[in-house]
Amino acid sequence: MDRERWLKGAHSAGAAWAAALLLFAAGYAIANRFQLTHAVLYRFAAGDRDAAIVGFLFLTLQAAVFLAALILFPRRWAALLLTLAGASILINLGYSQIIPELIDSGSLAWMAAEVRQVHHAAGQFSDDFLSIALQAAAAIALFAAARAVARRQRAMPRNAGVGVLLAALLLVPSPVWPEAAERNLYTLGGRILRAPPPPARAEVTLAPDPQAAPPRHIIWLVDESVAAEPFARLIAPTLRGVAHLDFGVAAALGHCSAPAQVALRSGVEVRRVSAATDLRATPSIWGYAKAAGYRTALIEGQTEGAPQNLLLPPERALIDDYRPMVGGIDTDLRIADALNARMKRPGKSFTFVVLRGVHFQYRDHYPAGAIPADSPVALQYDTALRWSKREFFARLLAGVDRDDAAIVYTSDHGQNLTPGALPHCSREAVADEFRVPLLAFLPDRLAARYAAATRSGHSTSQIFPAMLGWMGYDAAAAAARYDRDLTDPTARFVWFDRAAVPMAAGASVEVHAGAHFPGTAGR
Repeated sequence: MDRERWLKGAHSAGAAWAAALLLFAAGYAIANRFQLTHAVLYRFAAGDRDAAIVGFLFLTLQAAVFLAALILFPRRWAALLLTLAGASILINLGYSQIIPELIDSGSLAWMAAEVRQVHHAAGQFSDDFLSIALQAAAAIALFAAARAVARRQRAMPRNAGVGVLLAALLLVPSPVWPEAAERNLYTLGGRILRAPPPPARAEVTLAPDPQAAPPRHIIWLVDESVAAEPFARLIAPTLRGVAHLDFGVAAALGHCSAPAQVALRSGVEVRRVSAATDLRATPSIWGYAKAAGYRTALIEGQTEGAPQNLLLPPERALIDDYRPMVGGIDTDLRIADALNARMKRPGKSFTFVVLRGVHFQYRDHYPAGAIPADSPVALQYDTALRWSKREFFARLLAGVDRDDAAIVYTSDHGQNLTPGALPHCSREAVADEFRVPLLAFLPDRLAARYAAATRSGHSTSQIFPAMLGWMGYDAAAAAARYDRDLTDPTARFVWFDRAAVPMAAGASVEVHAGAHFPGTAGR
């Protein structure tokens, strides 16, 4: 009888443990489906069987540690573990479902730099976010159920040393890829937090010509998500009769906001750029402006608080006046009025402006009811662009002494308006994500330099050296160091991916360079 009872109990316990393992495995498969796909299935399909086996074993080892901690931890520790794991799984699933690649330290740093756009992303990807939240909730529910079933069998031993060891194993970074979804948010975040502080900005080595007579006010307008073709179709016609230079379609320095904007501000030595380039260490446009006697200013139309787009403390120290101007769908018109007033004041000023523009979701950028709510994405975009830039240039230039002001206008990146496509910052970038407008409103004495300039083959990397020439620096020296002036096509197309700045000493950045326009088949 005792033997039968023991066998029955053993059978019941075995069935319970099997159920717990199945529940855990189901949750783990949901949480790590992208890790399993990339590290195992893709490698196996590519014929790299050894790497697929190693990847699977490595994920299995991490799963075993997580399961042991889940079962052996006391209730409060287990609740904390599930909370932290849930946050990490949510971020992993969200990133990999929308941008089909695994998250790494560079992409995590990029997301941190773009965190203020989360409300736009929430609207654009609401269906994805709901699916992601349900998947994460299902994984955590299955983990909790596995713990409940396993712990129902007998009281678990309590050993502080084992608990500490398991906690350490959960947080120790993996020596090789891949990291499991339930923990890599913290291991990758730890790498970012341990990164050395950003370097000091280099000193300006060029000297402006004291005999030069540069414009008193220089303004660099960087719009958000304004694509070249819709701008040419909808906004350019409103500028007929306004003296300006249209340099045609230009290539953005990135297809995401943060890398594109830090590259614009830093200046890119396009002939020498490499994976070792550190955009944080250049003199930056602020350093050149200050050395030329300009009071520097940043007007931010997208966010309040600390500056965004990888504008770090050493760069912030070079800005005399930081002015957030967030104001709803009419933000850009308010900025135009503020700039108009600035250009009518005495003194010399250089102002870098981040406009609100038309970041997805597009219906957030025009009045409700302007078009039917179910309008196609392309119509939503056109409506947002019209509203954003209506009267913008007219109000910017009204009554301004054009001999005293030099203004350049571009966008941080373009847009892929193909239905169902990620508009920008996609995994496999397409040319439309880089196609941006490039205009200049210059005094006649500067505009004459560009009378015969080409209207194609430009990159936004050329704005930096051109602007140094406008400030009174030797234009030839600036072009030799950075890129050709806007009189000619770019010397070399360059664009930065999400990991645009190194996360550690000696780390590489994601940069592409070549003779072909970014996103085209020949790059």
